[in-house]
Amino acid sequence: MDSLLKHMVDMTGHRDHTMLDISVISAVAELASATQARVLSIVNVRGQLYVRPRAVIERGQPARMEENIDPATPGEPVSNFPALARCLAHHESNADFMSPEGEHTLWLPIWMGDKADTCLEIVNPTPYTSDTIHVIGGIVSVYRNFQNLLDYSERDSLTGLLNRKTFDDQLAKMLQASAEHDLLAVPPDGLERRAPPETEKQWLAVVDVDHFKAVNDKFGHLYGDEVLILIANLLQSSFRAQDRVFRFGGEEFVVLLRSSTLENAKKIIERFRMNVEQHDFPQVGKVTVSVGFVSISAYEAPVIILGRADQALYYAKSHGRNMACHYDELVSGGLLQTVESNDTAEFF
Repeated sequence: MDSLLKHMVDMTGHRDHTMLDISVISAVAELASATQARVLSIVNVRGQLYVRPRAVIERGQPARMEENIDPATPGEPVSNFPALARCLAHHESNADFMSPEGEHTLWLPIWMGDKADTCLEIVNPTPYTSDTIHVIGGIVSVYRNFQNLLDYSERDSLTGLLNRKTFDDQLAKMLQASAEHDLLAVPPDGLERRAPPETEKQWLAVVDVDHFKAVNDKFGHLYGDEVLILIANLLQSSFRAQDRVFRFGGEEFVVLLRSSTLENAKKIIERFRMNVEQHDFPQVGKVTVSVGFVSISAYEAPVIILGRADQALYYAKSHGRNMACHYDELVSGGLLQTVESNDTAEFF
């Protein structure tokens, strides 16, 4: 009982989805004596459901966010797990599967009304007792309710993406992580060392739907809203679990890409752009997006970082649209100019 109460206090003490995920799998793994527990995201891509891990804990190891995900795929098809697929199709509270080796996997979708975009997965070498399922069910209920509270304050009501007011906090965390990374990179002798040519960085991308006003004017705001919802779905399926996607308002979105090289950031952003270009939007037909992106530096103000991404986006919009532009490459190529003065920047 003391352990259960401790986990409940820990879960409800967070104001962050990431830490909430870590707390819930830590709780169920201990209380179920599981060999592994995961938080899975359920994503819908062109009518097909996929699962991809967000957080994982293995026996004897600390819980961690799952970042080793192939960015080229939206995840593993739910159809690969027939018991889970049936559970989701029939809106059931749980599904249990026993492997040929006798290992038991318990799935518990987190239902928000008639939709589940999160699922807990618990793996155990022995069957689950009714008492264990009852306790875990209680934890899931607390997790669902608290996740719902966080979603209400943090997410855009139309698209379900993180909203603008959560962006500042998320960017601050990335800037802090970037600063800590830079400090760790300084050698003990204090001498500057040349960084490798292709180091991992944090990135900010601004996405804008091309000719969105024309969509609203021609088809009406109902279809315009549907376009935004489908764009949001493509953002979630195209980017990785550790990245953060925000709706900034209107037809503008912002993505924070974590720990990626320039080459990989380009690949991920370009894949999203092409996914939108190739998607068939009902009634509307074809829609495209323009993207401007920039690396994040812990030593620059957020307004400067956003301003540079906006400048790259403006260049894409004014040079044909349906393209992704990197700010630093535009500057180095003489296509954009910047003048910095008194820790501020002016753009031409």
